[in-house]
Amino acid sequence: MKTALITGITGQDGYYLSRFLLEKGYVVHGTVRRASLINTYRIDDLIAKYENSGQLILHYSDLLDSSSISSLIQSTKPDEVYNLGAQSHVAVSFQNPMYTTQAGNVGTLSLLDAIKHSDTEIKFYQASSSEMFGGESQETLNENSILDPKSPYAASKVFSHNLTKIYRESYDLFCVNGILFNHESPHRGETFVTRKITRALGRISHGIQKKLTLGNIEAKRDWGFAGDYTRGMWMMMQYEKPEDWVLATGKSYSVKEFLEKAFSKLELDYEDYTLFSEKYYRPLEVNYLLGDSSKAQNKLGWKPEVDINQLIDMMLEYDINLAEKEKVLIENGLLRPTWEHSE
Repeated sequence: MKTALITGITGQDGYYLSRFLLEKGYVVHGTVRRASLINTYRIDDLIAKYENSGQLILHYSDLLDSSSISSLIQSTKPDEVYNLGAQSHVAVSFQNPMYTTQAGNVGTLSLLDAIKHSDTEIKFYQASSSEMFGGESQETLNENSILDPKSPYAASKVFSHNLTKIYRESYDLFCVNGILFNHESPHRGETFVTRKITRALGRISHGIQKKLTLGNIEAKRDWGFAGDYTRGMWMMMQYEKPEDWVLATGKSYSVKEFLEKAFSKLELDYEDYTLFSEKYYRPLEVNYLLGDSSKAQNKLGWKPEVDINQLIDMMLEYDINLAEKEKVLIENGLLRPTWEHSE
């Protein structure tokens, strides 16, 4: 029975990856930051199913605390480490560049150094990002494309990406970089644009939200399903040697096209419900991202199984059901409609 350690287990990718590994019979250890509020809602169903059996074990740890990371590696002795923990919102990284950089880089360095000094062989996965490419041109991007970050988040990812390669080449460690293009799901954070759209649509469909406010809707992204991409993470770790891998669908859509597709599924016109504000624009925009995952498809046998229409259907179904539950709470005076333009 293999053992995996996942930093950032409470995030979207942490949920899908831990579920995937648990179903494969792994013992999964996950890190949770100690905070005033318990933030395990995404993985609560996994905790209920696997925690009592000892197959899922959560640990309080912080990526900024190198000693706790080192102790965790020594005590859990994982076969595989998946470093998913970071401040992952690009816009927030402009507001909190110091924390974004520290959380994204100190944890990577602490994990790599602990693995280097471990007396067991441990495979390491680093969550790199398509944001590292910068999106200046409309070229298709692969593992050899130039990195040109346009945000503190992206710059932090470039550092950890390069650090992972350095440790791989210097110390002969099994370290891989997964360069994942945008991947979404019903478990995406609500401040990310795709989920913000489907969340608003769910509420609009139940009459508990009036308008949706967005920024730049001309930006184009290569959007896939998070469950497909976390499966790809595991496949990278099973390959015969450590390499860097791009995961992408090979199709790019603008935020406007995502809006149109989502609203049309409810036979609505997004222009009747959407407002725009400069506060949602980034100081430096990434205008176009399109990935080439042919290496992963040819060598790993990986391919995306969910297209953008299926993804939108999945997210809308979840958020319409969620809004229905919210409406009941509102009608019973147990919840106030505090979101934007609800009055």
